[in-house]
Amino acid sequence: MTFLSFSRLALSRATRQFFFFLASLLFVLAASATHAADEAATFSNEELDQMLAPIALYPDSLLAQVLMAATYPADVVEAAKWSEANPDQQGDTAVNAVADQSWDPSVKSLVAFPQVLAMMSAKPVDVQRLGDAFLAQPSQVMDRVQFLRNKAQEAGNLETNEQQKVSTQTDSDQSVIIIEPAQPQTVYVPVYQPTVVYGAWWYPAYPPYYWAPPRYYYPGGAFVAGVVWGAAIVGIHNGLWGGCNWRHGHGSVNINVNRYNNINVNNRINNVNKSNTNWKHNAANRKGVPYRDDKTRQQYDRKVAGAENRADSRGRDTQRDASRQQAETTLKNRGADPAAGREKLRNDPQTRDRANQATQNPDRNQTRNPSQNMDRSQERAKAQNADRSRANQSRSSSNRGSENAFKGASNTSQSRHQVSRGSASRQSASSHSRGGGRSSGGRSSRGGGRR
Repeated sequence: MTFLSFSRLALSRATRQFFFFLASLLFVLAASATHAADEAATFSNEELDQMLAPIALYPDSLLAQVLMAATYPADVVEAAKWSEANPDQQGDTAVNAVADQSWDPSVKSLVAFPQVLAMMSAKPVDVQRLGDAFLAQPSQVMDRVQFLRNKAQEAGNLETNEQQKVSTQTDSDQSVIIIEPAQPQTVYVPVYQPTVVYGAWWYPAYPPYYWAPPRYYYPGGAFVAGVVWGAAIVGIHNGLWGGCNWRHGHGSVNINVNRYNNINVNNRINNVNKSNTNWKHNAANRKGVPYRDDKTRQQYDRKVAGAENRADSRGRDTQRDASRQQAETTLKNRGADPAAGREKLRNDPQTRDRANQATQNPDRNQTRNPSQNMDRSQERAKAQNADRSRANQSRSSSNRGSENAFKGASNTSQSRHQVSRGSASRQSASSHSRGGGRSSGGRSSRGGGRR
Protein backbone atom coordinates (compact mmCIF):
# COMPACT_ATOMS: atom_id res chain seq x y z
CA MET A 1 0.00 0.00 0.00
CA THR A 2 1.36 3.35 -0.96
CA PHE A 3 1.73 6.18 1.47
CA LEU A 4 -0.97 8.15 -0.36
CA SER A 5 -3.46 5.27 -0.15
CA PHE A 6 -2.71 4.80 3.53
CA SER A 7 -3.27 8.52 4.15
CA ARG A 8 -6.61 8.42 2.38
CA LEU A 9 -7.71 5.39 4.39
CA ALA A 10 -6.70 7.03 7.65
CA LEU A 11 -8.51 10.22 6.68
CA SER A 12 -11.64 8.25 5.76
CA ARG A 13 -11.63 6.51 9.15
CA ALA A 14 -11.12 9.79 10.94
CA THR A 15 -14.01 11.32 9.03
CA ARG A 16 -16.31 8.44 9.92
CA GLN A 17 -15.30 8.66 13.56
CA PHE A 18 -15.93 12.38 13.57
CA PHE A 19 -19.42 12.05 12.12
CA PHE A 20 -20.20 9.19 14.50
CA PHE A 21 -19.12 11.36 17.42
CA LEU A 22 -21.18 14.27 16.08
CA ALA A 23 -24.28 12.11 15.69
CA SER A 24 -23.84 10.74 19.22
CA LEU A 25 -23.47 14.23 20.59
CA LEU A 26 -26.65 15.42 18.83
CA PHE A 27 -28.53 12.41 20.17
CA VAL A 28 -27.43 13.14 23.72
CA LEU A 29 -28.35 16.81 23.36
CA ALA A 30 -31.78 15.93 21.97
CA ALA A 31 -32.41 13.47 24.79
CA SER A 32 -31.33 16.06 27.35
CA ALA A 33 -33.62 18.67 25.81
CA THR A 34 -36.55 16.23 25.86
CA HIS A 35 -35.85 15.35 29.50
CA ALA A 36 -35.62 19.04 30.41
CA ALA A 37 -38.91 19.74 28.62
CA ASP A 38 -40.59 16.87 30.49
CA GLU A 39 -39.31 18.21 33.80
CA ALA A 40 -40.52 21.71 32.93
CA ALA A 41 -43.98 20.32 32.12
CA THR A 42 -44.24 18.58 35.50
CA PHE A 43 -45.32 20.47 38.60
CA SER A 44 -43.06 20.02 41.60
CA ASN A 45 -44.28 19.24 45.12
CA GLU A 46 -43.51 22.84 46.05
CA GLU A 47 -45.80 24.11 43.29
CA LEU A 48 -48.55 21.60 44.06
CA ASP A 49 -48.59 22.46 47.76
CA GLN A 50 -48.66 26.12 46.83
CA MET A 51 -51.74 25.84 44.58
CA LEU A 52 -53.62 23.25 46.69
CA ALA A 53 -53.27 25.13 49.97
CA PRO A 54 -56.60 27.07 49.68
CA ILE A 55 -58.78 24.00 48.97
CA ALA A 56 -57.12 20.95 50.55
CA LEU A 57 -59.34 21.28 53.64
CA TYR A 58 -62.61 21.47 51.69
CA PRO A 59 -65.09 18.60 52.21
CA ASP A 60 -64.14 15.72 49.90
CA SER A 61 -67.19 16.12 47.67
CA LEU A 62 -66.63 19.85 47.18
CA LEU A 63 -62.88 19.36 46.67
CA ALA A 64 -63.56 16.79 43.92
CA GLN A 65 -65.89 19.14 42.05
CA VAL A 66 -63.50 22.09 42.32
CA LEU A 67 -60.72 19.94 40.82
CA MET A 68 -63.00 18.80 37.99
CA ALA A 69 -64.28 22.32 37.28
CA ALA A 70 -60.76 23.78 37.25
CA THR A 71 -60.06 21.81 34.06
CA TYR A 72 -62.66 24.04 32.32
CA PRO A 73 -61.41 27.56 33.19
CA ALA A 74 -63.46 29.30 30.47
CA ASP A 75 -66.70 27.84 31.87
CA VAL A 76 -65.68 28.87 35.39
CA VAL A 77 -65.45 32.50 34.25
CA GLU A 78 -68.92 32.37 32.69
CA ALA A 79 -70.45 30.62 35.69
CA ALA A 80 -68.92 33.18 38.05
CA LYS A 81 -70.53 36.00 36.02
CA TRP A 82 -73.92 34.29 36.28
CA SER A 83 -73.45 33.73 39.99
CA GLU A 84 -72.49 37.36 40.53
CA ALA A 85 -75.65 38.47 38.72
CA ASN A 86 -77.71 36.06 40.85
CA PRO A 87 -76.08 36.30 44.29
CA ASP A 88 -79.01 34.82 46.19
CA GLN A 89 -79.16 31.64 44.11
CA GLN A 90 -77.53 28.67 45.80
CA GLY A 91 -77.92 24.96 46.42
CA ASP A 92 -79.79 22.66 44.05
CA THR A 93 -82.05 25.56 43.05
CA ALA A 94 -79.11 27.38 41.46
CA VAL A 95 -77.90 24.24 39.67
CA ASN A 96 -81.36 23.69 38.20
CA ALA A 97 -81.43 27.31 37.03
CA VAL A 98 -78.37 26.81 34.79
CA ALA A 99 -79.44 23.46 33.35
CA ASP A 100 -79.60 24.91 29.82
CA GLN A 101 -76.14 26.47 29.94
CA SER A 102 -73.39 24.95 27.78
CA TRP A 103 -70.97 24.64 30.71
CA ASP A 104 -69.55 21.33 31.85
CA PRO A 105 -71.67 19.68 34.59
CA SER A 106 -68.82 20.01 37.09
CA VAL A 107 -68.93 23.79 36.62
CA LYS A 108 -72.72 23.91 36.81
CA SER A 109 -72.52 22.14 40.17
CA LEU A 110 -70.43 24.98 41.59
CA VAL A 111 -73.19 27.58 41.18
CA ALA A 112 -74.57 25.90 44.30
CA PHE A 113 -71.59 27.54 46.05
CA PRO A 114 -71.43 31.14 44.80
CA GLN A 115 -68.69 32.05 47.27
CA VAL A 116 -66.43 29.36 45.77
CA LEU A 117 -67.00 30.67 42.24
CA ALA A 118 -66.32 34.22 43.45
CA MET A 119 -62.95 33.17 44.88
CA MET A 120 -62.06 31.16 41.77
CA SER A 121 -62.94 33.99 39.38
CA ALA A 122 -60.66 36.32 41.35
CA LYS A 123 -57.70 33.96 40.69
CA PRO A 124 -58.10 32.78 37.06
CA VAL A 125 -54.40 32.00 36.57
CA ASP A 126 -54.26 29.96 39.77
CA VAL A 127 -57.40 28.08 38.76
CA GLN A 128 -56.04 27.16 35.33
CA ARG A 129 -52.76 25.95 36.87
CA LEU A 130 -54.75 23.85 39.32
CA GLY A 131 -56.71 22.26 36.48
CA ASP A 132 -53.55 21.66 34.46
CA ALA A 133 -51.92 19.95 37.43
CA PHE A 134 -54.93 17.73 38.05
CA LEU A 135 -55.04 16.64 34.40
CA ALA A 136 -51.31 15.94 34.16
CA GLN A 137 -50.58 14.56 37.67
CA PRO A 138 -53.84 13.41 39.33
CA SER A 139 -52.25 10.89 41.69
CA GLN A 140 -49.61 13.35 42.85
CA VAL A 141 -52.26 16.04 43.36
CA MET A 142 -54.30 13.78 45.64
CA ASP A 143 -51.15 12.72 47.51
CA ARG A 144 -50.32 16.37 48.23
CA VAL A 145 -53.87 16.97 49.47
CA GLN A 146 -53.33 14.25 52.06
CA PHE A 147 -49.92 15.71 52.89
CA LEU A 148 -51.50 19.12 53.56
CA ARG A 149 -54.31 17.62 55.64
CA ASN A 150 -51.75 15.84 57.79
CA LYS A 151 -49.91 19.13 58.28
CA ALA A 152 -53.12 20.86 59.40
CA GLN A 153 -53.98 18.00 61.73
CA GLU A 154 -50.51 18.02 63.27
CA ALA A 155 -50.88 21.76 63.86
CA GLY A 156 -54.17 21.11 65.69
CA ASN A 157 -56.28 22.96 63.13
CA LEU A 158 -58.23 20.10 61.51
CA GLU A 159 -60.82 18.40 63.67
CA THR A 160 -64.51 17.58 63.83
CA ASN A 161 -66.83 20.45 64.75
CA GLU A 162 -70.35 21.63 64.02
CA GLN A 163 -69.43 22.45 60.42
CA GLN A 164 -67.50 19.31 59.40
CA LYS A 165 -66.71 15.72 60.27
CA VAL A 166 -63.06 14.66 60.10
CA SER A 167 -62.14 10.98 60.16
CA THR A 168 -59.15 8.79 59.41
CA GLN A 169 -59.41 5.54 57.50
CA THR A 170 -56.76 2.92 56.84
CA ASP A 171 -56.70 0.58 53.89
CA SER A 172 -53.73 -1.58 52.86
CA ASP A 173 -51.56 0.12 55.47
CA GLN A 174 -52.38 3.51 53.95
CA SER A 175 -53.96 6.15 56.16
CA VAL A 176 -56.15 8.86 54.63
CA ILE A 177 -57.96 11.79 56.18
CA ILE A 178 -61.58 12.22 55.07
CA ILE A 179 -63.56 15.45 55.48
CA GLU A 180 -67.36 15.43 55.19
CA PRO A 181 -70.14 17.94 55.98
CA ALA A 182 -71.47 17.54 59.49
CA GLN A 183 -74.99 17.54 57.99
CA PRO A 184 -75.31 15.89 54.55
CA GLN A 185 -77.55 18.60 53.05
CA THR A 186 -75.80 21.55 54.68
CA VAL A 187 -72.33 22.55 53.61
CA TYR A 188 -70.00 25.13 55.14
CA VAL A 189 -67.19 26.43 52.93
CA PRO A 190 -64.11 27.25 55.02
CA VAL A 191 -61.72 30.08 54.21
CA TYR A 192 -58.40 29.88 55.97
CA GLN A 193 -54.97 31.42 56.17
CA PRO A 194 -52.57 28.71 54.95
CA THR A 195 -49.57 30.01 56.89
CA VAL A 196 -51.58 29.62 60.11
CA VAL A 197 -53.64 26.47 59.51
CA TYR A 198 -50.74 24.36 58.21
CA GLY A 199 -48.15 25.80 60.58
CA ALA A 200 -44.90 27.42 59.48
CA TRP A 201 -44.73 27.07 55.69
CA TRP A 202 -41.96 24.70 54.61
CA TYR A 203 -41.23 26.22 51.18
CA PRO A 204 -40.31 29.92 51.66
CA ALA A 205 -39.61 30.26 47.94
CA TYR A 206 -43.13 29.00 47.16
CA PRO A 207 -45.54 30.81 49.48
CA PRO A 208 -49.05 29.28 49.52
CA TYR A 209 -51.88 30.74 47.48
CA TYR A 210 -54.62 32.47 49.43
CA TRP A 211 -58.20 32.85 48.18
CA ALA A 212 -59.59 35.90 49.97
CA PRO A 213 -63.22 35.51 51.12
CA PRO A 214 -65.82 37.67 49.33
CA ARG A 215 -67.41 40.04 51.82
CA TYR A 216 -70.91 39.39 50.52
CA TYR A 217 -70.76 35.77 51.65
CA TYR A 218 -68.53 36.28 54.70
CA PRO A 219 -69.82 39.49 56.29
CA GLY A 220 -67.82 40.38 59.37
CA GLY A 221 -66.18 36.96 59.44
CA ALA A 222 -63.31 36.64 61.88
CA PHE A 223 -60.49 34.10 61.66
CA VAL A 224 -60.39 31.67 64.55
CA ALA A 225 -57.24 29.51 64.54
CA GLY A 226 -56.73 30.70 60.98
CA VAL A 227 -60.19 29.64 59.75
CA VAL A 228 -63.34 31.63 59.06
CA TRP A 229 -66.67 29.90 58.35
CA GLY A 230 -69.23 31.56 56.12
CA ALA A 231 -72.97 31.06 56.13
CA ALA A 232 -74.16 27.52 55.51
CA ILE A 233 -75.23 26.47 52.02
CA VAL A 234 -78.47 24.59 52.53
CA GLY A 235 -80.62 22.58 50.18
CA ILE A 236 -77.84 20.39 48.80
CA HIS A 237 -79.45 17.11 47.74
CA ASN A 238 -78.00 16.26 44.35
CA GLY A 239 -75.70 19.25 43.68
CA LEU A 240 -72.75 17.46 45.29
CA TRP A 241 -72.28 14.35 43.19
CA GLY A 242 -68.45 14.16 43.21
CA GLY A 243 -66.19 12.19 45.51
CA CYS A 244 -62.55 11.26 46.10
CA ASN A 245 -61.23 7.74 45.51
CA TRP A 246 -58.87 7.63 48.48
CA ARG A 247 -58.90 3.86 48.93
CA HIS A 248 -59.83 2.55 45.48
CA GLY A 249 -58.28 4.07 42.40
CA HIS A 250 -56.12 6.47 44.39
CA GLY A 251 -55.51 9.64 42.42
CA SER A 252 -58.91 9.96 40.81
CA VAL A 253 -62.31 11.38 41.60
CA ASN A 254 -65.61 9.63 41.06
CA ILE A 255 -69.22 10.45 40.30
CA ASN A 256 -72.30 9.38 42.22
CA VAL A 257 -74.37 8.43 39.19
CA ASN A 258 -77.78 8.65 40.85
CA ARG A 259 -77.22 12.16 42.21
CA TYR A 260 -75.59 13.26 38.98
CA ASN A 261 -78.51 12.09 36.84
CA ASN A 262 -81.06 13.66 39.16
CA ILE A 263 -79.54 17.12 38.74
CA ASN A 264 -78.11 16.86 35.19
CA VAL A 265 -81.30 15.73 33.47
CA ASN A 266 -80.11 17.05 30.09
CA ASN A 267 -76.77 15.25 30.26
CA ARG A 268 -77.33 11.91 31.93
CA ILE A 269 -74.80 9.12 32.37
CA ASN A 270 -76.21 5.98 30.74
CA ASN A 271 -75.24 2.32 30.60
CA VAL A 272 -73.72 2.30 34.08
CA ASN A 273 -74.54 -0.72 36.25
CA LYS A 274 -72.97 0.65 39.42
CA SER A 275 -73.68 3.60 41.67
CA ASN A 276 -70.27 5.24 41.19
CA THR A 277 -68.09 5.73 38.13
CA ASN A 278 -64.73 7.41 37.60
CA TRP A 279 -64.79 10.94 36.27
CA LYS A 280 -63.24 11.56 32.85
CA HIS A 281 -62.26 14.92 31.43
CA ASN A 282 -64.32 15.94 28.39
CA ALA A 283 -62.05 17.78 25.96
CA ALA A 284 -65.05 19.05 23.96
CA ASN A 285 -65.98 21.29 26.92
CA ARG A 286 -62.52 22.86 27.11
CA LYS A 287 -63.81 25.78 24.97
CA GLY A 288 -60.49 26.38 23.20
CA VAL A 289 -58.32 26.90 26.29
CA PRO A 290 -54.93 25.37 25.35
CA TYR A 291 -53.51 22.50 27.35
CA ARG A 292 -50.27 23.20 29.17
CA ASP A 293 -47.99 20.34 28.11
CA ASP A 294 -47.55 18.02 25.13
CA LYS A 295 -48.57 14.88 26.99
CA THR A 296 -51.90 16.33 28.12
CA ARG A 297 -52.46 17.89 24.72
CA GLN A 298 -51.93 14.56 22.95
CA GLN A 299 -54.15 12.78 25.46
CA TYR A 300 -57.14 15.10 25.26
CA ASP A 301 -56.94 17.63 22.45
CA ARG A 302 -56.84 15.03 19.67
CA LYS A 303 -60.04 13.43 20.93
CA VAL A 304 -62.02 16.43 19.74
CA ALA A 305 -63.28 15.91 16.17
CA GLY A 306 -61.30 18.05 13.72
CA ALA A 307 -58.99 19.38 16.43
CA GLU A 308 -55.95 18.92 14.21
CA ASN A 309 -57.34 21.10 11.41
CA ARG A 310 -59.29 23.83 13.14
CA ALA A 311 -58.68 26.90 15.23
CA ASP A 312 -60.56 26.84 18.49
CA SER A 313 -63.68 28.83 19.31
CA ARG A 314 -61.66 31.77 20.59
CA GLY A 315 -59.79 32.14 17.34
CA ARG A 316 -56.63 30.71 18.80
CA ASP A 317 -54.66 27.86 17.31
CA THR A 318 -53.68 25.72 20.30
CA GLN A 319 -50.91 23.91 18.45
CA ARG A 320 -49.46 27.23 17.30
CA ASP A 321 -49.65 28.64 20.83
CA ALA A 322 -47.94 25.56 22.24
CA SER A 323 -45.17 25.76 19.63
CA ARG A 324 -44.69 29.45 20.30
CA GLN A 325 -44.52 28.88 24.04
CA GLN A 326 -42.00 26.06 23.58
CA ALA A 327 -39.89 28.24 21.27
CA GLU A 328 -39.91 31.11 23.75
CA THR A 329 -38.91 28.75 26.56
CA THR A 330 -36.02 27.43 24.45
CA LEU A 331 -34.82 30.94 23.62
CA LYS A 332 -35.04 31.99 27.25
CA ASN A 333 -32.95 28.99 28.29
CA ARG A 334 -30.34 30.10 25.76
CA GLY A 335 -30.18 33.59 27.20
CA ALA A 336 -32.70 35.33 24.92
CA ASP A 337 -36.02 36.41 26.40
CA PRO A 338 -38.64 37.24 23.72
CA ALA A 339 -41.04 38.60 26.33
CA ALA A 340 -38.39 40.98 27.64
CA GLY A 341 -37.66 42.05 24.06
CA ARG A 342 -41.32 42.84 23.46
CA GLU A 343 -41.48 44.73 26.74
CA LYS A 344 -38.41 46.79 25.79
CA LEU A 345 -39.95 47.47 22.38
CA ARG A 346 -43.07 48.85 24.06
CA ASN A 347 -41.37 50.91 26.74
CA ASP A 348 -38.03 52.03 25.22
CA PRO A 349 -38.51 54.90 22.70
CA GLN A 350 -35.07 54.43 21.12
CA THR A 351 -35.66 50.72 20.54
CA ARG A 352 -39.10 51.45 19.12
CA ASP A 353 -37.72 54.15 16.77
CA ARG A 354 -35.03 51.82 15.47
CA ALA A 355 -37.62 49.11 14.85
CA ASN A 356 -39.88 51.54 12.96
CA GLN A 357 -36.94 52.71 10.82
CA ALA A 358 -36.05 49.09 10.06
CA THR A 359 -39.58 48.31 8.81
CA GLN A 360 -39.97 51.54 6.81
CA ASN A 361 -36.50 51.75 5.17
CA PRO A 362 -35.62 48.83 2.88
CA ASP A 363 -32.15 50.21 2.09
CA ARG A 364 -29.55 47.48 2.56
CA ASN A 365 -27.07 49.99 3.96
CA GLN A 366 -29.39 50.96 6.80
CA THR A 367 -27.34 49.29 9.48
CA ARG A 368 -24.13 50.75 8.12
CA ASN A 369 -25.19 54.40 7.80
CA PRO A 370 -28.47 55.00 9.63
CA SER A 371 -28.23 58.82 9.54
CA GLN A 372 -27.86 58.86 5.76
CA ASN A 373 -30.78 56.51 5.37
CA MET A 374 -32.86 58.70 7.66
CA ASP A 375 -32.12 61.71 5.43
CA ARG A 376 -33.13 59.73 2.36
CA SER A 377 -36.36 58.68 4.05
CA GLN A 378 -37.13 62.31 4.90
CA GLU A 379 -36.40 63.40 1.31
CA ARG A 380 -38.67 60.71 -0.06
CA ALA A 381 -41.39 61.74 2.37
CA LYS A 382 -41.09 65.42 1.30
CA ALA A 383 -41.23 64.45 -2.38
CA GLN A 384 -44.31 62.33 -1.80
CA ASN A 385 -46.00 65.18 0.09
CA ALA A 386 -45.17 67.61 -2.74
CA ASP A 387 -46.61 65.21 -5.31
CA ARG A 388 -49.78 64.84 -3.29
CA SER A 389 -50.07 68.65 -2.93
CA ARG A 390 -49.72 69.22 -6.69
CA ALA A 391 -52.24 66.49 -7.40
CA ASN A 392 -54.73 68.08 -5.00
CA GLN A 393 -54.24 71.52 -6.60
CA SER A 394 -54.75 70.05 -10.07
CA ARG A 395 -57.96 68.32 -8.99
CA SER A 396 -59.17 71.54 -7.35
CA SER A 397 -58.52 73.59 -10.54
CA SER A 398 -60.22 70.98 -12.65
CA ASN A 399 -63.25 71.03 -10.39
CA ARG A 400 -63.47 74.83 -10.53
CA GLY A 401 -63.17 74.77 -14.31
CA SER A 402 -65.87 72.21 -14.64
CA GLU A 403 -68.08 74.19 -12.29
CA ASN A 404 -67.62 77.41 -14.33
CA ALA A 405 -68.11 75.62 -17.61
CA PHE A 406 -71.45 74.12 -16.68
CA LYS A 407 -72.66 76.86 -14.34
CA GLY A 408 -75.85 78.42 -15.76
CA ALA A 409 -76.22 75.78 -18.49
CA SER A 410 -79.80 75.28 -17.41
CA ASN A 411 -80.62 79.05 -17.76
CA THR A 412 -80.94 79.73 -21.54
CA SER A 413 -81.53 83.51 -21.30
CA GLN A 414 -78.44 83.95 -19.18
CA SER A 415 -76.42 81.84 -21.62
CA ARG A 416 -77.57 83.99 -24.61
CA HIS A 417 -76.68 87.17 -22.74
CA GLN A 418 -73.19 85.86 -22.03
CA VAL A 419 -72.75 84.92 -25.72
CA SER A 420 -73.80 88.47 -26.78
CA ARG A 421 -71.36 90.05 -24.36
CA GLY A 422 -68.64 87.84 -25.75
CA SER A 423 -69.34 88.88 -29.33
CA ALA A 424 -69.33 92.60 -28.42
CA SER A 425 -66.02 92.19 -26.66
CA ARG A 426 -64.48 90.54 -29.69
CA GLN A 427 -65.75 93.32 -32.06
CA SER A 428 -64.38 96.06 -29.78
CA ALA A 429 -61.00 94.37 -29.66
CA SER A 430 -60.91 94.14 -33.46
CA SER A 431 -61.81 97.82 -33.88
CA HIS A 432 -59.03 98.92 -31.55
CA SER A 433 -56.58 96.79 -33.44
CA ARG A 434 -57.45 98.35 -36.85
CA GLY A 435 -57.58 101.94 -35.60
CA GLY A 436 -54.12 101.97 -34.08
CA GLY A 437 -55.60 102.93 -30.77
CA ARG A 438 -58.30 105.39 -32.14
CA SER A 439 -62.04 105.03 -31.57
CA SER A 440 -64.55 104.89 -34.44
CA GLY A 441 -65.84 108.44 -33.73
CA GLY A 442 -62.42 110.14 -34.27
CA ARG A 443 -62.07 110.89 -30.62
CA SER A 444 -58.93 109.94 -28.91
CA SER A 445 -59.02 106.87 -26.76
CA ARG A 446 -57.45 107.11 -23.37
CA GLY A 447 -53.71 107.56 -23.68
CA GLY A 448 -53.88 107.81 -27.54
CA GLY A 449 -54.74 111.59 -28.36
CA ARG A 450 -53.11 113.84 -31.05
CA ARG A 451 -50.08 115.93 -30.37
